[in-house]
Amino acid sequence: MRILFYTGKGGVGKTSIAAATGLQCASQGYDTLVMSLDPAHSLADAFDLERSLYDTARGDPVPVADRLWIQEINIQQELSRNWQEVHAYISSLLNVSGLEEVVSEEVAIFPGMEEISCLLHINRYLKEKRFDVMILDCAPTGESVRFVSMPTTLEWYMKKIFRFERNLIRTVRPILKGVTSVPLPEDRYFQNLESLFQKMEGIDRILCDPEVTSVRLVTNPEKMVIKETQRAFMYFALYGLCVDLVIVNRILPEDADLVYFRRWREKQQEYVQEIRGLFAPVPTLEVPAFESEILGKEGLDRLAKRLYDDRNPTDRFVQERPIRFSKEDGRGTVIIRLPFALKGEVDMVTAGDDLVVQVGNFRKHVTLPRTFVGLTPERGILREGELKVEMGGVGDERDKRG
Repeated sequence: MRILFYTGKGGVGKTSIAAATGLQCASQGYDTLVMSLDPAHSLADAFDLERSLYDTARGDPVPVADRLWIQEINIQQELSRNWQEVHAYISSLLNVSGLEEVVSEEVAIFPGMEEISCLLHINRYLKEKRFDVMILDCAPTGESVRFVSMPTTLEWYMKKIFRFERNLIRTVRPILKGVTSVPLPEDRYFQNLESLFQKMEGIDRILCDPEVTSVRLVTNPEKMVIKETQRAFMYFALYGLCVDLVIVNRILPEDADLVYFRRWREKQQEYVQEIRGLFAPVPTLEVPAFESEILGKEGLDRLAKRLYDDRNPTDRFVQERPIRFSKEDGRGTVIIRLPFALKGEVDMVTAGDDLVVQVGNFRKHVTLPRTFVGLTPERGILREGELKVEMGGVGDERDKRG
């Protein structure tokens, strides 16, 4: 089983890349599901499906080609499947606050419901061994990070808060019923949450297993997009996921030779070179901007062939996390894979929110977690292809050299 995340800043073309990857996997004989995790679904549109026909599936997998299915999560269906008691309680609470019944039912979808619903599907398909490959067309970067953090967040709530909260409500419910009209959750509300947690059991280990799960970052050769891709790279590394590929999409081709496009292309080439250095040793694949819109199976097949050529999309291009972070007693440690670096040629400096590592003529910017900002590099240890940077102290100046 392989799980492939495709994520990036909104508008970079990740849905088309994910859909094209699905076609490529299916053509190579894998039973493949492409699932949209973006609340603003566009996966069916990428395949140019008749929306009226697609909607009859109501959020279930829909066959679109031999060995290929797509799925767009329908949150209203998920509410009736998995969230009945939770949704009913939140709706009643909002209704008491003065909202009309219809409005309260509509807004009683709190952050995390859709993400957990997606995780439930993924875990179920894994246990059923229903597909060989699951390709996840993720929401923009911030929501994707929230998605991968959800198992850890829910586990913390269930272990630290859930039992205390359940016992407290059970104790005070008889007392408060005659005092206030504000409804308190019944025990079936907590049973619903407990059932959801049990159905998600093991998904956190699957997401962090590089043998199963890989993250592919889709970017464009533009400065703001590259910056967000760097942040995404750091956050996925922080949560223990393996980023094994960076895809640079919509590069102007060589025959874009008008003056306007030539200047734009030259700038893009500079950014492409920068991307190769920033994310090394993670490999990059480069995709040109096509002369027409990529739409439908024919267009997606063209994109897949240009993107992968003879490569197998299910290959593990990298199986280790290139960057790892840890912190203890106010001191931070960053471990960076530098397989070809030599002792004596490594230099480090903090610049704003980044740790900049210079290896000869190669410079790597590592975006640091917020809790590392202000720490300065004190020592670097290069051993067996990995650079271990020990950070401590709080510098008064913005830039400090270590």
